[in-house]
This record gives sequence, structure tokens and C-alpha cells, in this order.
Amino acid sequence: MNSHLPANRAETAFEDFKLPLLRDAAMVEANRCLFCSDAPCITACPTHIDIPQFIRKISTDNVHGSAKTIFESNILGMSCARVCPVEVLCVGACVYNEMEQPPIAIGKLQRYATDVAFAEGWKFFEAGKDTGKRVALIGAGPASLAAAHELRRLGHACTIFERKDTIGGLNASGVAPYKMKAERALAEAEWVLSIGGIDVRTGVNVGEQVSLASLEKDFDAVFVGAGLGADSSLGIPGEDLVGVQGAVAWIERMKLGKIDLSKVRHAVVIGGGNTAVDASRELRGLGVPSVIMLYRGAQDGMSGYAHEWSAAFSKGATAEWKAVATALTGTGHVQGVQCVRVDDNKKPIPGTEFALEADLVLMAIGQSKLGHMLDSLTGIRVERGRIMVDEHGYTGRPRWYAGGDCTNAGKEVVNAVAEGKIAAHAIDAAIMGITGIMGSKPASTGGKSHA
Repeated sequence: MNSHLPANRAETAFEDFKLPLLRDAAMVEANRCLFCSDAPCITACPTHIDIPQFIRKISTDNVHGSAKTIFESNILGMSCARVCPVEVLCVGACVYNEMEQPPIAIGKLQRYATDVAFAEGWKFFEAGKDTGKRVALIGAGPASLAAAHELRRLGHACTIFERKDTIGGLNASGVAPYKMKAERALAEAEWVLSIGGIDVRTGVNVGEQVSLASLEKDFDAVFVGAGLGADSSLGIPGEDLVGVQGAVAWIERMKLGKIDLSKVRHAVVIGGGNTAVDASRELRGLGVPSVIMLYRGAQDGMSGYAHEWSAAFSKGATAEWKAVATALTGTGHVQGVQCVRVDDNKKPIPGTEFALEADLVLMAIGQSKLGHMLDSLTGIRVERGRIMVDEHGYTGRPRWYAGGDCTNAGKEVVNAVAEGKIAAHAIDAAIMGITGIMGSKPASTGGKSHA
């Protein structure tokens, strides 16, 4: 398992956008909390952390108890404190918003407690009594890490298969560096794995080096947390030119290694989601003079969070709204983007063609879905590459479960954690013969159906 990162990687140029709270400031902020009995912030959190409880413990200087409350619900609570869009989740649900007062800084308080826990080296959980059961997990991102940790607490041995050399998934390779650096994500992943009994095999592509049939034969259950695939393309002329890259792949290279942008004067990011917004902000932060986000919709219709775009705009990124790329131009290396305005139905408007200079173009229009890797398994439904599951993560095939981006098509880290934990309990029920949870009834083959 490779956890070494080069010291000169590009992401180190960024500083934290949201500075952490020191003890006194955390105490003051915690004492502002009204400790609501119905706590809408808990409902807004996909992992349902008892937010008033952990804040109350900070207010009494019981940081150990606060951190344990957080990790009990969300074992990746340290990274989620940094990367969660709290503005639209817990903070957005704070009752202070209705009182026209600043909401409680829940994310910063969570970061305070979890950072102290990491700095002090506190351990909160131990592996459960060995059950003799073994679970395979595909992918080493947040969903699988959360599922594996929960399964170990329940006493089951786990083996994670990761196709890349680095664990952590998009937490390590895709999170904006002004929110969290890769080494922090890797340190958190190692901390999660320190519960023991979780074997991680990196550089293993399931379906090639290890078959689905062998996983089903050798393990009592399988959890698929494979995330998403490669960046999607538009299918327009010029996408094979040098300087045209997928945004997710570019962000990974920027976070995990060194990139040279010294010759890039004009960058165009195609898309309007959070990946496009992050890439635009990162390009500006790395010194690219002109960064334009090209989006086919209006600003108020973009899928990227408004507060994130506002921050990117404040850093100098600009946008062309309601416009699409029709071709990428250049000889060998990209030099420009041919564009046209579109109407509300995304139809080109004749006579509105224009061109943008570009020596770097990033495609941020989505990623391929990996659900088709399970096409050989009967009973698992895949729609447009997305693995369909029930509320317990059950796929429909005995002892096969899934969660995270491969099922939700790319939600937040906190969603992946929640889905991994839910699936872990369903897996436990299935392999321990506990009835009452979908997919938990023991199969006639012992749960090891034929692929």
C-alpha cells in the first residue's frame, strides 16, 4: 500500500480556505448553540451525527467525548468536517438562520474536536470478537473504508481491493486542496484501518487480476464501493489535441504530483458542476491568468454549489453561461474553443457563435459509471452504469451490496460514509443469518452464489 506523496506536488501551493478554530474560539462558538431538542441539523446530516451532543461536550471542554460522538456516527468525521458542503446541510438547517443570525459553525466545531483527537492519537474503537466471516470490498474510497471499519467492529475480517496505488478514493485524489490536502486524507484512512483486521491490496483491478467469481467463492459477502470511472467526453472535434484533459484526472495529478502550468495563459473548464468550479478555482490559485468556465445552462441552474462558485469568482474565475463547445481547435496542441450560445432548451442559437482562446481545456461534464463491471452477475440491476440498490445497499443478488458514488452517481463524501455503514450492518445480518433486513436471509448456497 503506497502512502508516500512527493513533497513538491502542486496542491501544496494552497492554504486552508477555512481556518480552524482554536480552543477559546471553539468554546465561545459551542456556547452559542441552543441544543435544540428536535435538532434539524441532525436530520440534515446524512450520517446523523448527534450535533447538539458533540457541541455541548465541547462547551464543557470534553473534547474526547465530543470526538467520540462524531466518530461513532461518522468514522471519516475529520475529513467531512473539512469537505462537507455544510452550507446546504447541517449549517443550512441551523435554526439561527430563521432568526436572521449567523448559524452555528458546525463544520469548524467538528474539525476542532476531530483534529484534537488526531493530534492526541486517541483511539475510540476496537475490532469485535472474530466471527470467522470474511467480506471483500471493491475500492478503497470513503464508502468502503466506512463499511470495512464497521464490519471490523462487528468482528468480520475484511479485504479491500483497490485498483490504484493510493487509498482514500476521491478524498485523497479529488478534494480541493484548499479544503483538505492529500496527506490528511491518507492519514485519516490509515487511522481508520488501524482498527486491525483489514487487509488492503492496492494495484488490483477486480475483473482482471481478481475475478468476480473468485470473490464470491472466497468471501461470505462483497461490498462494491468502486466510485466512478474516467472523465466523460463531449464527442466533438479536437478532443484528442494535447492540452485537453479530464478535470478529475487533472485534479488528481495536481494533488498527488507536480504539474507545469508555466505556459498556460488561457484555460477553459467545460461544465457547471462542483468539479468544474473546483478546477476553475484551482487553476486561478496556481497562477493561470485567464480561467473561463463554459456552461450550457444559466448560473442559477448550475449543479455546482452557489457558494463555491462565488468563492471561485472572487479568485478571478469567470464564466460563459448558456453556451456550449462545438469544437476544439489547434495544430497538435489545443489553441481555442469554438462555442455557440444556446436557448433555455439547450438548443444552439444561429448567429451566436464565438471563440475562446485556450491552451488548456478541462472536461468537467461528469464521469463514466462503473456498474457494468457487474454485468456478469445475475440479480444485480444496473441502469446507465449505476448500480441499483435498496435502502440497505442490497443489490438483489445474495450477499452483494454496494454504496457510494457507484450507486448514488456522485454525491458527497458524507453520503458515501453513511451508505457504507448502512450496508455493513445489512451484510452483518446476512452473513450471521439474522432475518428482517433485505438480503439478509441465508441463501441455500451459504451465500456464495455462482457468478
